[in-house]
Amino acid sequence: MKDMTSISKTNCSELALLARKFNCFYLSGLRQGICKPFLVAGHQVGLIRPDVLKYLRTFPEVFRITGEYVELNPAFRNYQERTSKVAEVLQNLRKENEICALKGWRDECFEVSTPFHHESLLEMDRSAVCLFGIRNYGISVNGYLFHPSKGLCIWLQQRSFTKQTWPGKWDCFVSGGLAVGFGILETAIKEVAEEASVVGELVKKLVPAGCVSFYFESERGLFPNTEYVYDLELPSEFVPKNADGEVETFELLTAEECVQRALTPQFKTTGAPVLLDFLIRRGYINPENEPNYRHIVELLHVPLQTIYNSSLRDITSNGDVQNSES
Repeated sequence: MKDMTSISKTNCSELALLARKFNCFYLSGLRQGICKPFLVAGHQVGLIRPDVLKYLRTFPEVFRITGEYVELNPAFRNYQERTSKVAEVLQNLRKENEICALKGWRDECFEVSTPFHHESLLEMDRSAVCLFGIRNYGISVNGYLFHPSKGLCIWLQQRSFTKQTWPGKWDCFVSGGLAVGFGILETAIKEVAEEASVVGELVKKLVPAGCVSFYFESERGLFPNTEYVYDLELPSEFVPKNADGEVETFELLTAEECVQRALTPQFKTTGAPVLLDFLIRRGYINPENEPNYRHIVELLHVPLQTIYNSSLRDITSNGDVQNSES
């Protein structure tokens, strides 16, 4: 199989370039090896960039930093103690007002867990997880209908200009992070009600459609994302209405118009995987019309669990921080 990193940009379609964009860290940064594995209770749960590491060095009682890895102090034995100690650090860093990601503090926590067995280790504010390269989870909903003359049409939302992240950018119909204490379907039901006023019998039409995973990087940090995807076929007469102030407007576009919108800087980069996955599953993007079809499909399902399947024993015995990332 041809190595994904060897495909020349000159041979890539626009959609393949987009897939590379939302996987920029997976295809480039990960292989540079400059990030240190972040371990909690002996398990790798993230990666930490050098620009973040310099701040953590001022908290030696909380973070043990070696030449190979960063470890949350193993003296913190349980979920509550780990959560409390990390929260103290984050609040101190937030007061310094130097870290871009923490300026978008959310007062909503994401869970930090082991890769495969999903053992809960601690929680932290969702604005901070990108500083540690911690896997985060969310739900995304494709709202669509079949127009009698235009064919497949898809609802997109424009995010509020007051959102902490990606303000004013176009995005898929509904999305939201998986906060501590909420289940996957529960989050989907909550988000479609809040963002698009989908309630009652209509919400029962939510259909689980797998997930997408990708590894993005921005100036804010590292984003190993898994989105649980739902499809929702909507009546032609339904018009979504925002109820929580987080959406500026909605627009119903044809499949072709959606693709063109996704290729512009006005579209949220990390919303594109959900749209591409939907169009692939519906046959709109297929091997006959997309020369990089297999490449794109692979980049919608990057192996995040395998990337973080290191343990303290693996790292110290091999002396190779990339041993599970190749």
